[in-house]
Amino acid sequence: MARIAAFLKNAWNKEPVIMTSCVLGALGLALPLISPMTKYSGMINSAVPYNYPVPVRDDGNMPDIPAHPREPKGNNLEWLKNL
Repeated sequence: MARIAAFLKNAWNKEPVIMTSCVLGALGLALPLISPMTKYSGMINSAVPYNYPVPVRDDGNMPDIPAHPREPKGNNLEWLKNL
């Protein structure tokens, strides 16, 4: 650990601009992995379909297809309203 600290101190003393750019680059790579926004955007992306279905007329034999577009069928998205 002392060798790493000595290396970082030496690098900071010799090239502070390069050291700063390396630190900012490392933060740019690490922050999206630990951000809570990544979790929520993944949850939203999984809830929203990629291809929207073509409207189908209900003939009475299709229990899984809503009769009207506003009929509440499908996945519950209450968690999205409570963000």
